[in-house]
Amino acid sequence: MSPMLQKSIMVNNMEFKHIPVLLNETIQGLNIKPDGIYVDGTLGRGGHSSEVLKRLTSGHLYCFDQDKQAIDESYDRLKAISSSFTLIHDNFKNMNARLKEYGVNKVDGIMLDLGVSSAQFDESDRGFSYRYDARLDMRMNRSSKLSAYDVVNSYSLSSLTKVIRDYGEEKFAYQIARQIVKRREIRPLETTFELVEAIKSALPQKVLSKVGHPAKQTFQAIRIEVNDELNILKETLENITSLLNEGGRLCVITFNSLEDRIVKEHFNKLTKQESVSRNLPSKEVELDFMLVNKKVIVASEEELQQNNRAKSAKLRIIERKKRL
Repeated sequence: MSPMLQKSIMVNNMEFKHIPVLLNETIQGLNIKPDGIYVDGTLGRGGHSSEVLKRLTSGHLYCFDQDKQAIDESYDRLKAISSSFTLIHDNFKNMNARLKEYGVNKVDGIMLDLGVSSAQFDESDRGFSYRYDARLDMRMNRSSKLSAYDVVNSYSLSSLTKVIRDYGEEKFAYQIARQIVKRREIRPLETTFELVEAIKSALPQKVLSKVGHPAKQTFQAIRIEVNDELNILKETLENITSLLNEGGRLCVITFNSLEDRIVKEHFNKLTKQESVSRNLPSKEVELDFMLVNKKVIVASEEELQQNNRAKSAKLRIIERKKRL
């Protein structure tokens, strides 16, 4: 069997196994109209998009992904459902400008499924996972210049510590960064397993014996740095709500506390009155948005039994109010 055929079979199997997180809750949250215009800012392997597309008649779906492989692999899956979609190879931070190119200024719903996709985790050569040995990469957009290799081998001790501490919320950030710097002085760290070994060597035994992989937080931190995920998320949230029609909804799925905090704070800013001093008269301001789910939505026990990756997922939804 040729290597290309083996890779094709592997990709197809991964696509078959891919389970979209909080699928029913997201589709319900979008409140889809058959003639509406919808945007999937994180296409991935088309799980959420497929379900949106099934519900459209005269409507249209625009799908963004910065990973060209995701765009290529999702086309046939969506085409088998309908032709009412457009695939856009770009980061969702450019959503407003790219939609204008298609004459779209307003939409009825937007969904974002943040972080790295299951398929990217499962593709060992992408370097996202600490479970596969691969060259350090972690780029969601493979044409980007900065890779995990660059972060690990060129960042100063203080910069590396800051990344691991701030983006990984890792208690032993300094110790891990120091161990990485020590090892790369001998030779560069080339692979994910070399990074895992450096992380493990920096942690006390009581931490290594805990449930969960000891490299998880550091890998998350480096991935966020490589893809500038949090800054892009903040910028995107500030811009895309202007796209929503009255009654239009924005659904955002997060997978870590850093992402969720950004989404929660932004949604609160849009939907809650600013607090003022008790000594000043209260000033009611008419708000344009409302929370659809006041309590964050998490995966059901049934979903968790089928897909353990949904364990950390949180869904928040806002709606632009209809004016009477």
